[in-house]
Amino acid sequence: MKLIKNELEIEAEAVKLRTVISFIDEQLEAVGCPMKTQLQIELAVEEIFVNIASYAYAPGTGTVQIKTVISGEPPVAEITFIDHGVRYDPLSRDDPNVKLPPSERKIGGLGIFLTKKNMDNVSYEYRDGCNILVMRKLLINQ
Repeated sequence: MKLIKNELEIEAEAVKLRTVISFIDEQLEAVGCPMKTQLQIELAVEEIFVNIASYAYAPGTGTVQIKTVISGEPPVAEITFIDHGVRYDPLSRDDPNVKLPPSERKIGGLGIFLTKKNMDNVSYEYRDGCNILVMRKLLINQ
């Protein structure tokens, strides 16, 4: 498979989510990504983008850079989110206890938990004043 690389810089605003999902879907569809895998990636992208839009720059605004690379055989998608917002590692939180009834769980953390479950690998680093979150997913039926 040939290497596919793209980049989108966009205002970190929840109303821009449709544009972000379209950007990701266009690339996944170009390589014949299975629908189940595409939906898993969409869920993860939505969670990360909406969290950045909601919290990274609050109460102000800023941008998020989204980089995609699809390569390898079998193909792997790598999606990187970079923002200059408040330093925050979403992977540092403990996973919620999903065995408890919803009324007994702490608020928050379910979205990143689902992101980690749907993606093959999720990593975070803070470098040069930037939050950098990288997600990877094998693009085959699993």
